[in-house]
Amino acid sequence: MEEKIRFVMENTEVLVFPKKFLSTYESTTVHYYLLTTPFYIEFEGKKPDSETVIREGRITWQKPRLITPYYILRTEGFSEEARKAFQMIAGENSDIAMMLYKLKLTKDYDRMDIVSGSISDVRKNIEVQVEKKGDPFCAVIKGVDEFWDVSLTKFIYELMVSSAYLANIPELSGRNLISAGPGGLPVLARDESGVPLAAKNEIENLFALYRKGEIDSKKLKEEIDNWGLFDYYQDRFFNLFKKGG
Repeated sequence: MEEKIRFVMENTEVLVFPKKFLSTYESTTVHYYLLTTPFYIEFEGKKPDSETVIREGRITWQKPRLITPYYILRTEGFSEEARKAFQMIAGENSDIAMMLYKLKLTKDYDRMDIVSGSISDVRKNIEVQVEKKGDPFCAVIKGVDEFWDVSLTKFIYELMVSSAYLANIPELSGRNLISAGPGGLPVLARDESGVPLAAKNEIENLFALYRKGEIDSKKLKEEIDNWGLFDYYQDRFFNLFKKGG
C-alpha cells in the first residue's frame, strides 16, 4: 500500500495553485478540480488522452490552529488510503511547524463528470472558467484515478506548507509560538514539559470560556484530546466539576 501511495504522490501535480494562502484568522474554503485519466481506459482499448474524469469539490479548513503534522490524522471525509498518505507525510515531517485546519470535505458539493478530451485540454477550459469567476481559492490538480483522494492529500499538504512558510510562520514567530529546530527548520515552541505553547494557549482559552459558560465540557475535552494532552490536563479538567465548574 505504501508503494502505491508513493506512486500516486509522485504522479500528482498541482496545475493551478490558489492565488491566496490559507488565513490564520478565519476559515478558508478551497474549490478544487481534480483531473484524472480513467483507470478503465487501457482495458477498453482507448487512447489515454481520449477521456478525462473531472472531480469537483470543496475543502473547508475550519478554525485555524497551529499544530504538528500528526494532527493531520484527525481528518474527516477521506479514504483509508488517503489517511495512510497523511500518516506517511507526518512520519517524514515529525515536527515541522505548519498551519493546519481541521479538514472537512463538503460532501453535498462533490461531483464527478467524465468528458471527452485530454487532461491538458480540459485544464485549459477550466482555467478560463476559474479566471472568469475570479476565485482566489481555486485549484486544478492532475491526479491518479484509482486513488484520487490520495492525490488530493498531496495538494492539501503543499497548500498547507506554502501557507505556513510564506504567510503564517512569520506572524506566529512574532508571538513566540515557533522556534528554530535542527538545521534551522521551524518547530513548535514548547514549555519545560514539552507541551506546545500553541496548544497551551488554545486550551487555556477554552478553560476560560468554559468558566464563563460559553462552551460545554465536551468541547473542552475534545480540544485537549485533539492535542493528545488529556493525561497532562486530566486533574485540572476533573477539578472543574468538583468545584462546580
